[in-house]
Amino acid sequence: MKLACPPVDIRQVFGESPKVLTEVFQEGVNLAVWQRRLPAQLEDFAALVVSLGQALTDQRVVDVNEHEPVVLPGLLREAADLHGYEGFIADVAWLVSAFTCLLGARRVGLRLRVLQGAMCPRFHVDNVPLRLLTTYIGPGSEWLEEGAIERDGLQRAQAPVDNIRSLQAGEVAVLKGEKWLGNEGAGLIHRSPGSEQRRLLLSLDWLA
Repeated sequence: MKLACPPVDIRQVFGESPKVLTEVFQEGVNLAVWQRRLPAQLEDFAALVVSLGQALTDQRVVDVNEHEPVVLPGLLREAADLHGYEGFIADVAWLVSAFTCLLGARRVGLRLRVLQGAMCPRFHVDNVPLRLLTTYIGPGSEWLEEGAIERDGLQRAQAPVDNIRSLQAGEVAVLKGEKWLGNEGAGLIHRSPGSEQRRLLLSLDWLA
């Protein structure tokens, strides 16, 4: 089956308000980034989490309703005694709620992980409709503007270092993948950062 031709103008958008995330619905936009700055208490909590030196992870499917508050019982329970835990959970719940509202979602896949090293070291596109990513501490995901690398043979291709862009800690990004209707062949090309620095990463997937 022949894939649909990607939009002529594939681009990324940025803004200092969460409203910028709605622009991911625009034709040709495969990345929308809310350039938020984390409150100090969230930065401090994330630093405490990674200082534990453990590969903490929490993965779950959350049934959501945009008219009801998001509840995340026991999320990252290993960190529950750390100062700032309640504020952190409130922030994750807010992001889940915002993602739910953005899409009218009924089910969201949530993954929260402390990582060290590259989980997906090669540039690739996601085989999903939309994915939200935010790094609370540590290096953010790396991505490429359209034309920086050939899409054919992504697993083998090498992008010039000068062309690699990075998300910053605290920023909230919504990535459009290959399964978004009309975006076939235009998913955001990205990868995990190559740094060995520990990071706390949240990802949300639209499941239904």
